[in-house]
Amino acid sequence: MTTPAWEQRLADAWGRLDTLEPGPFRALVDDLAAELAPDDPVGAFERAAARDSTGSPAEAVPLYERALAGGLTGERRRRAVIQLASSLRNLGRAPESVALLTAELGRGTDHLDDAVRAFLALALADVGREREALGLALGALSRHLPRYQRSLAAYARSL
Repeated sequence: MTTPAWEQRLADAWGRLDTLEPGPFRALVDDLAAELAPDDPVGAFERAAARDSTGSPAEAVPLYERALAGGLTGERRRRAVIQLASSLRNLGRAPESVALLTAELGRGTDHLDDAVRAFLALALADVGREREALGLALGALSRHLPRYQRSLAAYARSL
């Protein structure tokens, strides 16, 4: 189980992502994860994210899967699904990515909804469903425009 102090140390570590080489960054996150119980899904998630963020999606996938199977909850669970799906797509497994993200769209709503849609659009394009991908992406974008929201949303639905 994490504590506020641990979460702050983790945030500080992530703040160093762009200043450390991949190996030392992963080691830093691994050391923090090692402070948690061995079966804590948060540790597996953070280790996966560190690998994913440093260009090692193949190493990240089993860690994301372990975190999700271990009962990861809350925002980290949703981030794990998005990040796992992205890693799978990057590894040439776009159909699996589509399945994960399509299921995720039906699991409720939060501030990550449009991230789910954006990564689903990428995966849909990779499986040859470009019009559907474009419609999904434009629909997500329409909610963030200062004008033309209704028009763009209608066009997105028509795709």
